[in-house]
Amino acid sequence: MDFRGTHILSVKQFERNDVERVFEVADSMEPFAHRNQISKVLEGAILGNMFFEPSTRTRVSFGCAFNLLGGHVRETTDVETSSIVKGESLYDTARVISGYSDVIVMRHPQTGSVAEFSKASRVPVINGGDGANEHPSQALLDLYTIKKELDSNSRQIDGMSIAMVGDLKHGRTVHSLSQLLYLYDNIKFTLISPAELKMPGDIVGSLKNAGHTVTETEDMESGLNDNDTIYLTRIQEERFNTKLEADIYRGRFRLNQAIYTRNCQPNTVIMHPLPRDSREEANELDHDLNQHPNLAIFRQTDNGVLIRMALFALVLDVADKTARNSIEVEWYTEKRFN
Repeated sequence: MDFRGTHILSVKQFERNDVERVFEVADSMEPFAHRNQISKVLEGAILGNMFFEPSTRTRVSFGCAFNLLGGHVRETTDVETSSIVKGESLYDTARVISGYSDVIVMRHPQTGSVAEFSKASRVPVINGGDGANEHPSQALLDLYTIKKELDSNSRQIDGMSIAMVGDLKHGRTVHSLSQLLYLYDNIKFTLISPAELKMPGDIVGSLKNAGHTVTETEDMESGLNDNDTIYLTRIQEERFNTKLEADIYRGRFRLNQAIYTRNCQPNTVIMHPLPRDSREEANELDHDLNQHPNLAIFRQTDNGVLIRMALFALVLDVADKTARNSIEVEWYTEKRFN
């Protein structure tokens, strides 16, 4: 892929060498993300951060990533405060905001909306999540995390085993991650969900056609056996017609210390795209695992900044220029990334 000026809308755009290029650039961003050095390579550039659906981590992560490269961020965080409530089309919004920005990140509740928006944009657009469809930057940071976690135990993505647990029907993170893993070899997938919330058939079919092994089950504990990685998801309440409908499934699959110890390997990595639902009736990932060394959920969020910095650097064609004229950080920064 020629990243320069390219919209990042779907993981389907990526070949394996493209993923590896993103990871290579992400590695080079560590001195800046870890507050050891300052880069001003995007000084004067403006990010239009357009979030028409609730978000904390993704929105702030993209904004921080752009700031860490020296750029400025302008945000819309709610449909109700935008001109969309006045009837403005995505086309008109894209034409206007792309005149203000050098790159745009957009999240929207409707499937395909970001791709539609990008057609009218005069600058690159990155998909921050479109309904239950895709979330490409999350998939890249998840795969980057898996790679780093496996590397620490002298393992690799090819040939690994992964269990995906929860709402696999509506979870755009598992959709995008599965489609990225399609690019690798001999992966064993165990898909654990209620029958009504199972992974879409087209994704399962693509994985099988690519030579991967796919097992679907409703039995969580047996499904957790013999996996390198567990990827949990919450019940996507916002994709259901009513809260009562979502409540039918909430709390059905929970991982805690006892279940982990009983069913998982000693080095099985625990992942979750966040937010995890910690309410008593859900509690899908128990806080008794918070200090477990294999809990990678906060390493995921740290890695998200690196991946999003890499995407900005590649799309705006400064990936090989970030270290130029960089300077040392002079303010106090605790070594929180060690």
